[in-house]
Amino acid sequence: MAVDRKTQKIIGSSRYRWHAPPRSELEIGWTFLARSNWGGIYNQEMKYLMLTHAFQYVDAVIFLVGATNLRSGKALEKIGSTLTNRRESTTLHGKVIEHVIYQISK
Repeated sequence: MAVDRKTQKIIGSSRYRWHAPPRSELEIGWTFLARSNWGGIYNQEMKYLMLTHAFQYVDAVIFLVGATNLRSGKALEKIGSTLTNRRESTTLHGKVIEHVIYQISK
């Protein structure tokens, strides 16, 4: 959960998902921020804190992004993430959703 220090209001959330061996990686995802907090430092700071913690345990962190979600892709590139050739599909409410995978290595 992300809380604005000044107002003490919840402004968003993010979480980890463990990807067991053989890859030494985990996923940071399901991130959302209140629209009023888009474009500021909040996403970068939240990811920085999560990455710092994650790299104590894994060699790489991945981010799954909807293939058409350009805003999230650009936000990840701003924090040093690289688009990989990996793809993943999930099904939500009977609809297949394609994801691209970004990665940051230790």
